Amino acid sequence: MGSRSRGGRHLLLLLLLHLLSLHSSLLPWAAVSAAGGGGSGDPYVGVTIGTAVTNLLSPSDLPEFLRAQRITHVRLYDADPRMLSALASSGARAIVGVPNDELLALGSSPATASAWVARRVLPYAGANSSTPGLIAAIAVGDEVPTALPSALPVLLPAIQSLAAALAAANLSSIPVSTPLPFSVVLDPFPPSQAFFNQSLAKSFILPLLSHLANTSAPLMLNLYPYYSMMQSNGVIPLDNALFKPLPPSLEMVDPNTLLHYTNVFDAMLDAVHVAVKNLNATGGGGPVPVLVTETGWPSYGDRRAEPYATRDNADAYNSNLIKHVNDKPGTPMRPGAQASVYIYELFNEDLRPGPVSEANWGLFHGNGTPVYLLHVSGAGGFLANDTTDRTFCIASDDADEKAVQAAMDWACGPGRTDCTAIQPGQGCYEPNDVRSHASFAFDSYYQSQGKAAGSCYFQGVGMVTTTDPSEYTPPQHCHFFLIAYAFRFFLLFMFSVLTVFDLFIHVCLELEGFSRSACGWVIIL
Repeated sequence: MGSRSRGGRHLLLLLLLHLLSLHSSLLPWAAVSAAGGGGSGDPYVGVTIGTAVTNLLSPSDLPEFLRAQRITHVRLYDADPRMLSALASSGARAIVGVPNDELLALGSSPATASAWVARRVLPYAGANSSTPGLIAAIAVGDEVPTALPSALPVLLPAIQSLAAALAAANLSSIPVSTPLPFSVVLDPFPPSQAFFNQSLAKSFILPLLSHLANTSAPLMLNLYPYYSMMQSNGVIPLDNALFKPLPPSLEMVDPNTLLHYTNVFDAMLDAVHVAVKNLNATGGGGPVPVLVTETGWPSYGDRRAEPYATRDNADAYNSNLIKHVNDKPGTPMRPGAQASVYIYELFNEDLRPGPVSEANWGLFHGNGTPVYLLHVSGAGGFLANDTTDRTFCIASDDADEKAVQAAMDWACGPGRTDCTAIQPGQGCYEPNDVRSHASFAFDSYYQSQGKAAGSCYFQGVGMVTTTDPSEYTPPQHCHFFLIAYAFRFFLLFMFSVLTVFDLFIHVCLELEGFSRSACGWVIIL
């Protein structure tokens, strides 16, 4: 009887584990596992961290968040000791920034540069080159030629003084450079005719490149296909900017080299390569690698002025960028020489002034909840907010409103979708417009049909997206999937519990020979 008792309990345990695994797999936020990243020297994807954020995660909480998201490279815009102390335990490596307003002091006084290194770098440096510390590089200023041109005369001296201070401290393995805006490259399309702004080429960029080559430091660039596409007046197709496949007839072809460009990002990188080569700074530009210190796509913007700033486009760009970097194709001019990149940015900086999109570049809100969910499977283990297997149905932005209304009426009527949540006073009533209400109804129907083919058609006004249509920005917090299916999920859960209970009773009766009431007490105990 003892062995049968253990067998019954083992069967019960298996049933309970099955129940738990069943329901955890149904949760829409269930974590996705991925393997670790590549080794030393491999191209990588990092993120920038700005702090103009409401309710930002505390520095003490940030390391665990980075580990949970498998983020191992970050770029900071200053050298805040609290942030550096917190990140020292994260396992990540950081580019530390020197703000533009500190350039004058560092560029005019080598002693000030040495003191800065002693305070901001030495406490976080590794013991030696084989055990690197937190600091991966120093970014001196940010887009100084356009953001603070009056500081250009002291920018290179500041870089040189910091590099000398690091060398004196036996830390010459930490490179020092400055992130430049892509606008210093003129006539970038086609890439073969690109050149540096002549007002900067000989006076600043040439000596900068010479110093970078001598110190094995990268040329840092902030590179945004989003802005290039917006400024092209329709010449650059959206899909080309988003790394989406194009037929050969729509690919960009450089008429001088006959090289084909399947995406804007690679074309911009090759424009930089050509500009460096044309300046004849380092014998063809080979010794100076390019490091993309910012790139990304806004998830929200003014509908009229910034129509391409959407969650779907941000999802597509950043997801495809991550895959592109990890595939290591290089560029048409430099196959295999893949640049590492930093996605701008980790958190939405909702306190930043300017256009609507300026506050909406982040992957997450300041409290750690995702702004949108990427689909990044096969991306080398970078980021945990993977939505490869998650799709939703929404109303198409360009669909006729009357057709959208008719489709919603069908979904809430003959389609037997529960549309209670979009009635006045209910959780998803706001925003009170046809497309928002229709998206809720469409997605509810789509999910209820198991995402079957054709269940998001709605006479051509529905579209499938990998971006969760729930609104994350206040005051709207309507989570489509949860509201539409919470009750059904509860019923399914209770049904499963009762099923397991009944199976346990059966096991107890068959294997133990107890009465039904006695088995009930066994369960309770």
